[in-house]
Amino acid sequence: MRKMTFFMVLCFIFITGGATVFAEMPGPDSASLWNYISKESPYVQWSFWPDHQGMQPGRAPHGPLHKVYVHDMALNSTGTPVQYGSIQVKESYDKDKKLQNITVMYKVQGYNPDDGDWFRMLYGIDGSVKKEGKPKGCIGCHGGSAKNDFILVHEFK
Repeated sequence: MRKMTFFMVLCFIFITGGATVFAEMPGPDSASLWNYISKESPYVQWSFWPDHQGMQPGRAPHGPLHKVYVHDMALNSTGTPVQYGSIQVKESYDKDKKLQNITVMYKVQGYNPDDGDWFRMLYGIDGSVKKEGKPKGCIGCHGGSAKNDFILVHEFK
């Protein structure tokens, strides 16, 4: 009987703890996502992809330089598709290394199955929304990497 009670308590802790972690993730909403990446879990404290560290050369439309920060859920994914809740944040810089924009890819289950379930955002450096949702330009460029879960700057092995 004690073993069963202990098991039930462990299950309760696991289930409620898991629900709490899941509940903390924002929905596909630009304001909630900005709040999450700027305040609740500041993306600048996240890591980089192991094969894409720090400032890197970029290309249009993101600018000549960028940094890509990766949420633990993406970083801990061992292959594709990455886990739901994964977030990738790209800071785009001009040639003088001045921050211009912040682009976000956020994997939300059921959001856009045809394009990897990615919710995409383009923010100004102040958090203002420039583009959101399913921008055709984003999908068109990243579509060539569908086998890599639409991620361009990191190659899953």
